[in-house]
Amino acid sequence: MSMSEPVSRIPGLEIWQPRVFADERGAFLEVFRAQALPEAMVQSNHSQSRAGVLRGLHYHRHQADLWYVVKGSAQVGLVDLRDRTEPLAVETLVIGEDQPTAVYIPPGVAHGYLALTDMDMIYWVTSEYDPADEHGVAWDDAAIGLPWRVNGTPPVLSERDLANPPLSWDQIPSFS
Repeated sequence: MSMSEPVSRIPGLEIWQPRVFADERGAFLEVFRAQALPEAMVQSNHSQSRAGVLRGLHYHRHQADLWYVVKGSAQVGLVDLRDRTEPLAVETLVIGEDQPTAVYIPPGVAHGYLALTDMDMIYWVTSEYDPADEHGVAWDDAAIGLPWRVNGTPPVLSERDLANPPLSWDQIPSFS
């Protein structure tokens, strides 16, 4: 598999830009190979979002995610909650059909995305759904400072994401 891997400030976060093989018939690319992943994926999910929807910030103690946008584009926001030193390791990137990218997000890294267009994302996870391992922090927490591309327009959020609390280290579980 021929993939480039941009450097990340967040340990364990992996960003792959697969090589696209295109001709007059269309295109082919490999999203991932199991041997390239730190652990096996056990569940696959499909998420559709309209432009302006923001999902997150979510994090898990026992689950890693692998994201791939099939259609449209998204701004991904990431923050490492495993390392409590200041400043926090925060990163954003744009992924989508025009720039095929797979993003592996390890446990303890809070993650979310803003749909820049109507979009479809397929994502794989290393554990089957467990509501006890679903955690969140506020998408707009000033202590995190993610530079979301909302352009003054409030994003559309779920009730769950609206209720996510601000970052409070005494509420963040251990990731050891």
